[in-house]
Amino acid sequence: MTSACRLVPFFCFSLFLSGCAANDLVVKRQAESEAKIEFLIQSSKKLEQRHNELAGTQQGQDDRLQSLAGEIKQLRSEIRDLRTSGDELKARVAKLTQQSQTPKVEIVNQPSSTNTPNESGPPAEYLKAFGLYSANNFPAAIEAFELFFKNNPRSDYAANALYWIGECHYSLSDFPKAKAAFLKVTDSYPNSSKTPDALLKLGYTLSTLNEKEKATALFEKIITAYPSSTAAIKARERLNAR
Repeated sequence: MTSACRLVPFFCFSLFLSGCAANDLVVKRQAESEAKIEFLIQSSKKLEQRHNELAGTQQGQDDRLQSLAGEIKQLRSEIRDLRTSGDELKARVAKLTQQSQTPKVEIVNQPSSTNTPNESGPPAEYLKAFGLYSANNFPAAIEAFELFFKNNPRSDYAANALYWIGECHYSLSDFPKAKAAFLKVTDSYPNSSKTPDALLKLGYTLSTLNEKEKATALFEKIITAYPSSTAAIKARERLNAR
């Protein structure tokens, strides 16, 4: 056999080894590429998850800010209510003081007086209860207003007493009892001057209790039934804030 013939198998075997080595290199590079792709995919998923978490956190902060803005508006409204009530009380106290200084003529054999629907000013029991409310002694104020209402259910200030009972419960965050008190004002004394305010605070209470649709219906009712009242202005503000 010639030397050339002997070299042929050697060259074939060399080519086979070279082919195997090349194939192994391709497989290795392919595996490395697939590993890099998998790493990039996982990194992309983590980035997307992080982005979603940040977006959720931002949304939560936005919701909280919106909620705080609503609470600030409500607090401002309640402060205006308290100022109005304080001015009303001062005017009535001044009226009582003026009346107490007016000379009285005693009539002989006059029938004993009884409580009538038309009173000249707030009774002492009512003023005492309101003083407790003004001092933020809400439990004592509730007890005093309830006693006044029990003794004077036909008084001009009976509806007011129920309203302030509701305000006391509202200030104590006892919203179910506040709701019951405001409802009693609107149901039992629909013609009272305090009814628009009771409807408004009932709407606030229902909003707090997540009865949003009922609250919205009440705000709209106030605007329609009492368009020129302060309660209607506040009802519009509440509807516009939503």
